[in-house]
Amino acid sequence: MSSSTALDRGRAAFAEHRWLTAFEAFEAADGDGGLEAADLERFSTSALLLGRDPVGIDIATRAHESFLDGDDPAGAARCAAWIGIFLTSKGDLARGGGWLARATRVAAGGRGAESAGGLARIPVGLGELFSGDAAGAARTFAEAFAIGERFHDRDVMALAHLGLGQAEIMLGRTDAGLALLDDVMIAVTAGEISPVASGIVYCEVIGSCHLAFDVRRAQEWTVALDHWCGERPEMVMFTGKCQAHRAELYCLHGAWIDALESARVAVELAERGDWNATFSGWYLQGEVHRLRGEVEPAEAAYLRAAETGWPPQPGLALLRLAQGNVRSARSLIGPVAEQVDPATRQQLLPAIVEIELAAGDLAAARRAADELAAATPTDAKPVRRAVTARSTGAVQLAEGDARGALAALRTAWTSWQEVDAPFEAARCRVLTALAWRSLGDEASASMELDAARAEFLELGATPDVLQVDALTRTGRPARFGALTPRELEVVRLVAEGRTNRAIADLLYLSEKTVDRHLSNVFAKLGVSSRAAATAYAYEHTLI
Repeated sequence: MSSSTALDRGRAAFAEHRWLTAFEAFEAADGDGGLEAADLERFSTSALLLGRDPVGIDIATRAHESFLDGDDPAGAARCAAWIGIFLTSKGDLARGGGWLARATRVAAGGRGAESAGGLARIPVGLGELFSGDAAGAARTFAEAFAIGERFHDRDVMALAHLGLGQAEIMLGRTDAGLALLDDVMIAVTAGEISPVASGIVYCEVIGSCHLAFDVRRAQEWTVALDHWCGERPEMVMFTGKCQAHRAELYCLHGAWIDALESARVAVELAERGDWNATFSGWYLQGEVHRLRGEVEPAEAAYLRAAETGWPPQPGLALLRLAQGNVRSARSLIGPVAEQVDPATRQQLLPAIVEIELAAGDLAAARRAADELAAATPTDAKPVRRAVTARSTGAVQLAEGDARGALAALRTAWTSWQEVDAPFEAARCRVLTALAWRSLGDEASASMELDAARAEFLELGATPDVLQVDALTRTGRPARFGALTPRELEVVRLVAEGRTNRAIADLLYLSEKTVDRHLSNVFAKLGVSSRAAATAYAYEHTLI
């Protein structure tokens, strides 16, 4: 293939978002005689979207130099700014900062390069945002937007409005922030901005919607992101994050097996190049394992998430609480809650209420619940309304106000039902049962516990099934109660027809450990075969 033919093929494939074909064609054309600056920029973008970071950065560097040689300061500044954005987002602050400084320097020379100065302001605003200076970040993003608007640079305008929306949410002005994010998404869905900027916007908008407790918006944009990624099957960048967003929604809606699979795929894609999905992929695996009572794999997943530098909270603290280590739970979540921005702190407060109640510090639990309630508007989104009402109801119950708790818990249950969150709704029913019991209405309490237990069983929420059984004292025979949560999980997987090897892989255990668990199960249940253990599991509604 001649260099001109390869070049034409690469340009056509790039325009059609066929990144692998574009990369290979540009690579062939480059080897035959070199590429011009604009084609090097396309070549670099293709490499980065395929998850080939080092190659992509090297080619972008060549593009920057080629633009300079060709007396095109606008192209040179743009390449420098994008290299800086990419490197700083990966945590390479020294190199990234150097490239951003170079972009700013070139942009200051004018001649059409000025808009890159706005692009270089984006990482500055993000640094302010995540260091807790949301007001300063808002000013920086507004400056960047003004530059982008002056020079009609849609990428700069979109990324600046994205950052401004995030700052508004972190400042507690949720509706204004979400309105800005919706505005950005219109530009993305209309195809007005570049592929890399589009992917950044998709992923960050969805994360911000979750931060604002707006599950419906998050779900709408996750579907859109899934479709966008699906139209670009060769792309690696952003696809892992897409899987992580899917996992988060699956987890909320009780599809835990699907959530676990999507989180695992997110990690696989992170290893292939979409590094931005590493934390969420591991953290969400930890969440599913924790909810199912799988302590060892949950802890392993949370620790892998922590390796990214982000604290795996509130998940790890709640795991410690489930293990009965209240002191550790408090020490893990307390410092993080003091250091994060206001919006992230709101995400931690429900867990703080739960942990402080377990610690017996009713005053601390009340303070956390009141803080959550004070920040919740009267027209709050269903999830925000639900977490606030549940926290308030739990504290009221501990304070002895059972009737007040019933009203709050009813609001919480209704709100969780509204967004189809079966696990959280069932947890509300357990608290409601305790409120009825304290009022002397055992019939109502039993009805709530039975409904909650059925939901927990269907979900595979073993710890919560055991909690309900402990409250009713009639949920299962004594022999079944002798099994540990891990042994219960092994029985369930045996009943699904899985081999010991498959169980070991699924639970991150050795086959020898699975054999030991199964031997213990046989001894405790008084059975001698996998078939008998399976029959027992069905007979006692373990499955």
